[in-house]
Amino acid sequence: MSGLLVIAHAPLASALKQVAEHTFPHCALQLRVLDVTPEMGADEVEAQARALIAASGHAQTLVLTDVFGATPSNATLRLQGEQVRVLSGVNVPMLWRSLCYANEGLDALLQRASQGGALGIVSEPSAPHPPAASCS
Repeated sequence: MSGLLVIAHAPLASALKQVAEHTFPHCALQLRVLDVTPEMGADEVEAQARALIAASGHAQTLVLTDVFGATPSNATLRLQGEQVRVLSGVNVPMLWRSLCYANEGLDALLQRASQGGALGIVSEPSAPHPPAASCS
């Protein structure tokens, strides 16, 4: 089983963990998160990420970040290697797919997470949706 770590601008990582706990409470136990605050530099994020990965007890870890090229992603890319894979652009479908398939090998998990994230983006749904509720 692979470990899962979400590193994102605060408070997104924690919010995604809450979504995971709401939907897949037992699977979410393996999920670690790191909210990156404005004062944190890449070195600090990297150090905290390394500590979270080590504490997880998993031999392999998939790290999901929010924006490629931003501090969470840049710090995390330093960790990437045989035992750590990084995927940017985290969204809820990507996270759910990762939770559901964490028992697969790291490369297969990376592929499933990527597919889940991409399939969760829909610009023109084929089936009509009911009208949105009013906010009044």
